[in-house]
Amino acid sequence: MRIDKHNFTDKIISILDHNTQGRGEEVLSKSEIIQYLNKKTKAANRGSKSRAAFANHYAIYVLIEDYLSKNFDNNGNYSDYEGAKFTDLFRRQRELAFGSKLQNHALNHRLNEEFKKYFPHCEYLPIIRDVESNRYWINENLIIFDQINLALSIKEIIEAYIAAKQQAFSEFMAYCQEIMAIQEKSPEKAIQFIKELFQPNIDARIFEIVSFSILKQYYAEQKIYWGWSTEDIVEESLILYKTGRTNANDGGIDFVMKPLGRFFQVTETVDVKKYFLDIDKIQRYPITFVIKTSESTSDLLQKITHQAEAIYQIKTIVKKYIESIEEIINIPRLVEIFEQVIAAGKGVGVIEEIVLQSRIEFNIETKEY
Repeated sequence: MRIDKHNFTDKIISILDHNTQGRGEEVLSKSEIIQYLNKKTKAANRGSKSRAAFANHYAIYVLIEDYLSKNFDNNGNYSDYEGAKFTDLFRRQRELAFGSKLQNHALNHRLNEEFKKYFPHCEYLPIIRDVESNRYWINENLIIFDQINLALSIKEIIEAYIAAKQQAFSEFMAYCQEIMAIQEKSPEKAIQFIKELFQPNIDARIFEIVSFSILKQYYAEQKIYWGWSTEDIVEESLILYKTGRTNANDGGIDFVMKPLGRFFQVTETVDVKKYFLDIDKIQRYPITFVIKTSESTSDLLQKITHQAEAIYQIKTIVKKYIESIEEIINIPRLVEIFEQVIAAGKGVGVIEEIVLQSRIEFNIETKEY
C-alpha cells in the first residue's frame, strides 16, 4: 500500500524508531494500524485539509491504555482477559483533551467500519466487542509486528498528535484574543486574519465557525417589518442560529435564520449528490450553500447544473433542484461580507463569536487556553 506521507509522518517514524530499534520506516510500511494512524494524524499540520476529529483516535487510545495498564505487552496473557468495560472506556474518552462531547459510535462500529474501508484485504479489525457482556478488546493481531509489541508506540503517537492539535488550537485562540484587542486600532490586520482562515485547506470546523460568525453579524444589521395584520407591524433584526456541532455527520442543517426561516448548509464539496441530499431532506425548501472554495458562484452553479443533468437527465427534475438553491456564498463573497461588517464597526463581534464557538466546538470549558 502506498504511504501518504505528511508533516506528522516524521513524528510517527521517530516514535517507532525509538521503540523498535530504528525500524520505524519498516513498521510504517507493513503495519496496517500504524498506517491507519498515519492517515488519521494528517490534520496535525496546519496545512491539512483533514478535519481534526478525535473519536477514532480515542477509541484506539483507551483500549491501548487499558492494555498497557494491565501489563499485557509484557505478560502475554491478553487472550484470557475478560475485556474492558464499556462504561470505563467511555468515561475515559471523555476525560481526554477535546473529548468531553464524544459519543459511543467509534467504539461500537465506526472505527472498525472506517478501518475496513481503508484496508479491505486485512483480515483483522481493531476493536473486538462482545455485545452480550459489553466488553471490549484491542485486536492484538494488529499491534504485534514481527514479535514487536506496538502498543506503547501507538499510545505515544496518539498523545503526540493530540499535543500538536492542542498547541495549534491554543495559538489560534491566543491570536483571536490578540485580534480582539487590536481590532479597533488596526482593522486591516483583523481583515487579514479572517482572510487567512478562508484558505481552501483550513480545518473544516474553523471554516464553518468563521462563516457563521461573519454571517451572524452581517444579518444582524438587517431588519424586516412584519406582522399578522397591517395594524400589527413590528421591526425585527435577522438572527442567525447554529443548529448543532460543526461538520457533524448528523443529517442536520447547519444554520437557520429567524424570522425569515432561511436554511444554510456549509460544505467543501461540489458533489451534486451531496447538495441534492441536503435539498431532499428539507423537501426542496430553499437553501443557501456556503462553500469553501474560491470558484465563482456562476461557475459553481454551472458545475452543479451540469452534474445534475448528467445524473438525472430529466430537465424538470433538474430545474426543481436548481431552483431550491436560494444563494451560493463562496470565499470571495464571505470576505466581501466581512469587510462590510468591519466597515460597520462590528469586527470585534465576529472575533468574539469565533472564540465562543471555538470553545464549544473544541470542548474548551474555561477561559484558560
